[in-house]
Amino acid sequence: MPEFQDLERQDRFQDLVDRHKKILYKICNAYCRNPDDREDLAQQIVAQLWQSFRSFDGRVQFSTWMYRVALNVAISWYRRERTRARHMLPADERLLDVAAETETEPDDIRLLYQFIETLDELNMALILLYLDGHANREIGAVLGISETNVGTKIGRLKTAMRQEFTGIGKA
Repeated sequence: MPEFQDLERQDRFQDLVDRHKKILYKICNAYCRNPDDREDLAQQIVAQLWQSFRSFDGRVQFSTWMYRVALNVAISWYRRERTRARHMLPADERLLDVAAETETEPDDIRLLYQFIETLDELNMALILLYLDGHANREIGAVLGISETNVGTKIGRLKTAMRQEFTGIGKA
């Protein structure tokens, strides 16, 4: 009987993750520029989701819970990788990554990701959730901040983006 329950739980988990896999893609794309790193991060997120799945009690939507877990993993990964890259990544490899990015992404998307990369972890998570169309209440629930605080931070991010992109194409 316990084996049947484990299989049932695995099937439920797989179904939920499959339905919300776009969350994984968005977070991995925002926190990783290198395709291999994105794959590694996605695997780490799925592993953590599985480890934490027993604690999912349904009080919030699965997507909200998944965002919370995925962002925590991504932020931890990002901090580790940023420190490691600062000390170990040769400059010419970074140039190759930038050249590859420009060939595969439209300019507006590339510029948006470059802007997002300049943000701290909280604002990076906030803008991803906002761009994904989540309501301030849900963003607050995922990030553990008030709905009002979400609105204030989004307003500041919009202002910063306007200032960042105002001169683009006018030079």
